[in-house]
Amino acid sequence: MIDIQFLRDNPEIVKAACRNKNASVSSSDVDELLAMDARRRELQNKVDDLRRERNEIADAGKSGRPTPEQIERGKELKNQVAELETELSQLEADFYAIFRSVPNIPTADVPIGATEDENVIASHWGEVTEFGFEPKSHWELAEARDWIDKERAAKVAGARFAYIKGDLVRLQYALMMYGMTQLMDGELIAKLIKENNLNIPAKPFVPVLPPAMVRTDVYEATGRLNGAEVTYKLEDDDLWLNASAEHSLAPMYMGEIIDEKQLPIRYAGFTTAFRREAGTYGKDVEGILRLHQFDKLEMEIFCSPETSLDEHLLQIALQQHLMQELGLPHRVVMKCTADIGKPNARGVDIDVWLPSQNTYRETHTADMITDYQTRRLQTRVRRADGTVVLAHTNDATAFSQRPLIAILENYQQADGTVAVPKVLQKFYGGEVMS
Repeated sequence: MIDIQFLRDNPEIVKAACRNKNASVSSSDVDELLAMDARRRELQNKVDDLRRERNEIADAGKSGRPTPEQIERGKELKNQVAELETELSQLEADFYAIFRSVPNIPTADVPIGATEDENVIASHWGEVTEFGFEPKSHWELAEARDWIDKERAAKVAGARFAYIKGDLVRLQYALMMYGMTQLMDGELIAKLIKENNLNIPAKPFVPVLPPAMVRTDVYEATGRLNGAEVTYKLEDDDLWLNASAEHSLAPMYMGEIIDEKQLPIRYAGFTTAFRREAGTYGKDVEGILRLHQFDKLEMEIFCSPETSLDEHLLQIALQQHLMQELGLPHRVVMKCTADIGKPNARGVDIDVWLPSQNTYRETHTADMITDYQTRRLQTRVRRADGTVVLAHTNDATAFSQRPLIAILENYQQADGTVAVPKVLQKFYGGEVMS
């Protein structure tokens, strides 16, 4: 959640953020929050004054027997404090019920837009793939080679699940291992930092296998729990299946103070993710573009406030590097206010070219969260001078299963086989998927 003092000092900026992000919180809600906050502070001051008077009476009674007047006044004060505390407790609950829904404030360079159609294309890389034959969709290619079986998966788990088989399994593990080795490469990270003029250390990412389940209170604190329409909840437990590795990585240091010398902390988390993906999406329901279950390699960074933007830019540079090394035509998209999400201060996507759809589709996203998560999680940093501040978090996709789609479609051959990108061949164990 945002800083309450920022709300007090900048209500119009908060209203604009709510409006531009299409948030559930309206301008009138912000006014109501300010009124409740004022009343909350007024009640707290009254409680503090009454408690102070009670303590003074108690201290006076220690030197001798309290007078009847003091005893009576003490009872009155006790009752008044109890009444005010009850009112204050309810007011706090009402206040935070709204306040926690206030979105993060976008950075100044985020385009203002009402829908994702107003996202801004920042750059393109690579030429659109041309074929001397009619290219097939990833689903057609996989069906012909028995790499994907959704029909049998539907019998077992329902729609939008799949058995991924054979060479496509080998390709997925090759992709994830390649991504992991790149994130662990300190020399590569140093090179990207230098090329992008970033002022951050060249520490490699540490691989992590995080929990795939998160408690409700923790998930809510991350700002990522989107309810049962998006996220799966275990019926008999206070646990949700995570929809991405960062959802259980972000709260890793909940309630802790990190020594500044440990920063940045960079994690590469691999997990199976679960999403309801409600609704129909035309061709998206074919193949593996939108599944309820998929594997994902995710970057999560804990850093100081001063380095937050540079860490975010490093993640984007890594994403571009990975896609360029795979030789996949793609574009970088600056997401507008309506598309970056509640916790985000800034968001960037990478979209890859899919020949079968004759368009670009999103494969990566990079989220700059600032202190929106760490305020509720109470993840803090102790500086060298002893002061304590909130840590910042950033997360970004390294690889999900979507780049597999792009590889199948962009590397397909006329005979239905698929060439394996050069950087994946040593992990895959060959040059061609057949």
